[in-house]
Amino acid sequence: MWIDSHCHLDANEFGGMSLDVAEAAAQVGVSAIVVPAVHKNNFNTVIELGGQRADCFYALGIHPMYVPTSKEEDLLLLRKRVEELMAGTDTQKKLVAIGEIGLDYFVSALAQSPLKEKQEYFYTEQLKLARDFDLPVLLHVRRSQDIILKHLRRIKVRGGIAHAFNGSAQQAQTFIDMGFKLGFGGAMTFTRALQIRRLATDLPLSSIVLETDAPDIPPSWLREGANTPAQLPRIGAVLAELRNLSLTEVAQATTANAMYVMPRMQRA
Repeated sequence: MWIDSHCHLDANEFGGMSLDVAEAAAQVGVSAIVVPAVHKNNFNTVIELGGQRADCFYALGIHPMYVPTSKEEDLLLLRKRVEELMAGTDTQKKLVAIGEIGLDYFVSALAQSPLKEKQEYFYTEQLKLARDFDLPVLLHVRRSQDIILKHLRRIKVRGGIAHAFNGSAQQAQTFIDMGFKLGFGGAMTFTRALQIRRLATDLPLSSIVLETDAPDIPPSWLREGANTPAQLPRIGAVLAELRNLSLTEVAQATTANAMYVMPRMQRA
């Protein structure tokens, strides 16, 4: 049993075959997929995926790379949708987090004023939303670890996942102390990714969840085509090799970690 804690199953790269992609993952042991929204325009799509497959869960949020085209009223819409979903039907109960939210200072235009300030505003407003509804957050963190943490100290949330983690050991420990798990995926499979592989080896196993970020961040063996959630067991095998553990130990631990940090998965 594996959980893909971060997969953009609704992406255009899947050519309208999202349900087939999810089924292929299920056939290799991926028992749950968390699909984060990125913009108001795909809120309904990820919710519908939750209704179409029992193994699909979703998060709602506005991704930092979509902040430039987002408006203040989109935050109000997000709050309204979350409020409706929190007390709804079985499909609606499959909302497990606020995400994907965060800060991206890797893209130079986003790191400059006024977009830098707009990113921070959208990030902090969504943290407040997560706090108000006691939901975990799925964090996008690119060259922004310290600013992400600064706001987490100020706006207390119930934890979540630092997606595609690529910070220092000290930053990792700070996230863990705040109740976060750290997401590892395809980047960990490259032998040259020394820092990521070191963290994956040395951090407590209880702090790690697995993800694909499909269709992005393909593992080392995927030379062409989109990444898919079916790659997750093989990514898990890399983690098992790095830590000298069995596949079963890694699958059980990372699944338990994902269920713990997103407790609504268990209720749904």
